Amino acid sequence: KWRIVFPNKRGKGKDWKQTSMLYSGNRIRTTKYTWVTFLPQNLFEQFQRLGNLYFFFLVVLNWFPQVEIFHREMTVLPLVVVLLASMAKDAIEDYRKYQLDKMINFSKTRIYDR
Repeated sequence: KWRIVFPNKRGKGKDWKQTSMLYSGNRIRTTKYTWVTFLPQNLFEQFQRLGNLYFFFLVVLNWFPQVEIFHREMTVLPLVVVLLASMAKDAIEDYRKYQLDKMINFSKTRIYDR
């Protein structure tokens, strides 16, 4: 497969060199996470959902002996299962985007110039 690029060169000379230095990297990146930011960013997004906040509130509330209804571990279990399932889904989806980006970035390119 070939990628076809139509550059829009308006200026030449000094201005063009200065402008082209700003865009030296021409890679496509559609992934949301990196290896470093996956866990904190994913947890932040997960706890923006109302259902996950509700279960987290129940977990925190259940750690106080005066209000404890269930065993502490039993209230943590549904939250952990939901978070792990969502993390796995997001990781698989992001990895597929990474593979597609890699395929596009390393494809042959034709550049049409005037």
